[in-house]
Amino acid sequence: MKAAVFHKPGDIRVEDVEDPKLEAIDDVILKVTSTAICGSDLHIYNGFLPQTKPLVMGHEFMGVVMEAGAGVRDLKVGDRVVVPFPIACGGCFFCDRGLPVHCEHSNDNYGPEGGLMKQKGGGLFGYTDLYGGYSGGQAQYVRVPYANVGPRKVSERYTDEEVLFLTDIFPTGFSGIEWAGVKGGETVAVFGCGPVGLMAQKCAWVRGAARVIGIDIEPYRLEAAKRTARSEVINSREVDPVEAIREMTDGRGADVCIDAVGMEAHRELLEKAANIIHMQAGSISVLKQAISAVRRGGSISILGVYGMPYDNFPIGQIFDKGLTIHSGQALVHRYIDELITWIDEDKIVLDDIITHRLPLEDAASAYDVFNRKTEDCVKVVLRP
Repeated sequence: MKAAVFHKPGDIRVEDVEDPKLEAIDDVILKVTSTAICGSDLHIYNGFLPQTKPLVMGHEFMGVVMEAGAGVRDLKVGDRVVVPFPIACGGCFFCDRGLPVHCEHSNDNYGPEGGLMKQKGGGLFGYTDLYGGYSGGQAQYVRVPYANVGPRKVSERYTDEEVLFLTDIFPTGFSGIEWAGVKGGETVAVFGCGPVGLMAQKCAWVRGAARVIGIDIEPYRLEAAKRTARSEVINSREVDPVEAIREMTDGRGADVCIDAVGMEAHRELLEKAANIIHMQAGSISVLKQAISAVRRGGSISILGVYGMPYDNFPIGQIFDKGLTIHSGQALVHRYIDELITWIDEDKIVLDDIITHRLPLEDAASAYDVFNRKTEDCVKVVLRP
């Protein structure tokens, strides 16, 4: 089969690889009908997360069941499903407590420590050997383990593009709003108007936010926030976003700030030099802005990926302001059924953020375009 394979930073190739096979009685094999490139894929592509051997990429995918193991209960050949990006067994300590991304059984590298090169949580599709080394869904076929737990059937009334983002960016954006306890009337500021940030902005409105503000440095992404999420926008390359948010909120700051950027935030020359001194990769500049821009007693949700410790983390500011901070991978298994009802009830539209639709064969060039932010690229969907 054809698949998009990571070889080294900046090197994605579409090539022939071995077809997946059933390995356990509760596996299924999917024929992938749609898959997408996620901002998290760029962490591997750019070398922020280490991967030393070839890996089939992709954790946002959906498809049709082609084979099912003898222990699969509710799925059959021909069923059309979306698949959460975390891999969870459904029966361990953490799965039983609604924390599937911390599954104890889906990752051989699992452990309580965490950290860049230390023990990790549960497995993730197409997201390095640190997270289980599972082949991803940027391919013609993919093996899905624990198929009694993860995949969700989707109605034929929907196109792939209308439901594909249930796999990751929609539940991830929702997580930021859910964790912050948005109930109605809040001012929500979302740092980052990429796919996850746009989904967080959309979800904030559904949850009753009074104002939603999108912050970015790319004009085309700010236009996407205005067009798809009806957000007020701030170009943080042109103005200080912290001061702008305070001016919009009687000097207090936003009730909720969401970091949807993570460690690949734009860095100036001095920050790049500091990274070398402190042996760091990436930046916490956006997180620092969010900590400053949120009001006292407010909440911050960290959705952008951070892979390592950082020097000068503002713990004193967090303490003095009495902030509540939530972070981590989205609990997709926990949220997906509610979010399917949002689609059924026409509360949200997902596919209006797609800017590029390409065949899988063009994956290498699609990664390049998405990574360099050319062609006003917000979201890429690939067709195997």
